[in-house]
Amino acid sequence: MEETATNIGYMLQKDHLFEWRTIYSNVLLGLEIQKKKSEENIERARHLLSDYGLDKFKNSRPSQLSGGMRQRAALIRTLALDPELLLLDEPFSALDYQTRLSVGDDIGKIIKKEGKTAILVTHDISEAVSMADQVIVLSKRPATVKKIIPIEFDMENRTPMASRSAPEFKNYFNEIWKELNHHEEL
Repeated sequence: MEETATNIGYMLQKDHLFEWRTIYSNVLLGLEIQKKKSEENIERARHLLSDYGLDKFKNSRPSQLSGGMRQRAALIRTLALDPELLLLDEPFSALDYQTRLSVGDDIGKIIKKEGKTAILVTHDISEAVSMADQVIVLSKRPATVKKIIPIEFDMENRTPMASRSAPEFKNYFNEIWKELNHHEEL
């Protein structure tokens, strides 16, 4: 049986940018570690910085950026490796609510534009419904799949922020809430 390797990018809860490195050198870190720092990949990283509004800050240190900008830099660091699959482990949890909404919208648009498949781990039902094509509800430990809920909104050019205002949003939220709080009878 032939195995195929999948290139997976992982974005942590915190950005884990190194203060002694510029944003640009932080973005290149994954390429350096994986020995993939080719001219083509460096150019891809430059384009990502430009496309997502961080090119003016490429020589800045992480402490000079807002939390949302830092998260975008962390995502660009992950995307620079051109992964087939993105694993996002509560990437907005360290942000205040307003920034969380804005960055969630930005990152949702970036993932869509880059054509990436992403698995987002979150405890925030609104975040899950607004960003997902499907929500997988897990049980308590040990986690098993309780239910898979396809998420479909009747709108063109869907964004996470626009999804929150859609009439279907409340129904999905309530369905997931009910599923999470359903106590199985013994």
